[in-house]
Amino acid sequence: MPANSAPDAPQASTFADGLESPWGMEFMPDGSLLVTERRGRLRMISADGRDISSIQGIPRVDHRDHGGLLDVTIDPAFASNRLVYLSYTKAGRGLHIDRNSLTVARARLSDDRSRIDEFKVLFRQTPGAVNGQNLGGRLAVSADGYLFITIGDRHAPQDRMRAQALAYYQGKTVRIRTDGTVPDDNPFAARHGARPEIWSLGHRNPQGAFVHPRTGQLWIAEHGPQGGDEINVVRKGLNHGWPMVTFGCEYDTCAKIGEGTSRRGMEAPLAFWKTPQIAPSNLILYTGDQFPAWKGNVFVGTLAGRAVWRFELAGEDNAPRVVRREALFAELGERIRDLRQGPDGSLYLLTDGAKARIVRVARADSML
Repeated sequence: MPANSAPDAPQASTFADGLESPWGMEFMPDGSLLVTERRGRLRMISADGRDISSIQGIPRVDHRDHGGLLDVTIDPAFASNRLVYLSYTKAGRGLHIDRNSLTVARARLSDDRSRIDEFKVLFRQTPGAVNGQNLGGRLAVSADGYLFITIGDRHAPQDRMRAQALAYYQGKTVRIRTDGTVPDDNPFAARHGARPEIWSLGHRNPQGAFVHPRTGQLWIAEHGPQGGDEINVVRKGLNHGWPMVTFGCEYDTCAKIGEGTSRRGMEAPLAFWKTPQIAPSNLILYTGDQFPAWKGNVFVGTLAGRAVWRFELAGEDNAPRVVRREALFAELGERIRDLRQGPDGSLYLLTDGAKARIVRVARADSML
């Protein structure tokens, strides 16, 4: 700790390293961490960060472009049922070998934590897509047993309007039960020609998600094109506009996309960035006690931005507004692929790349 550090100042240190292209992480009840690597490895990191092992039984993944093994989360009742949820890209077969599908599965972690068993696919994006970018793939589980999945538009300009079409999963958030069944109260469950799992539409590439503990609402962070990155509070059946409305523009030329930045019947983001783009990854609501001044703030990891953005909110939980935001930890100079709140209220930042690490941000006096 530097000599001039205040006792309550946040200080960053390496918690674990030696990770290869990780994508998602999740804390276990005992403080250990599950971490995915896109090539298809699920790692277990001990609560002190010193030991890293691999878990067997992971399905074969399609590790092309941005795909592979993506997110991991655990069931709210994990302590009793040991259920783990994974998102990944699965290659097509035969004539469709050039395509892949975002897939979500559930499995049971063995008592010795060496493997997963009882593997069951809960959701598969159909039809598959050739383009392997803008996948989405983030998972969020609600306390009352719903699993939310974010799905990107797959980037291809000719397919963008599928984000507005209920016959396609592209550019949507999806809501299913944790057993894979579709809730009857999903907004389009009874509409002819619509995919019944769809919860919201008009998204480009949502790579961050959490369920608010008090409202049950889904919050997401999503990539715009060139600029136009957003934080959205997602409500049942609503349209978030892409590609009809956006604060971004085309790559390279910055040509206009859609009709502008707003349209009747389409939801405005809670917050957005114009240019340069920051490429948000995951986001969390901070509820810990280690940093009391941050309680109730939202933190967003960024890839291109190489920082973590902190948002102070005001208003009711159902109608929040941003009153202040700032970029933190830019001095690390690293792409942040995921972030989580630890059991002790520390922040844990998962960096991106072939030689990645987990950074722990804690009070200086807690690291003595």
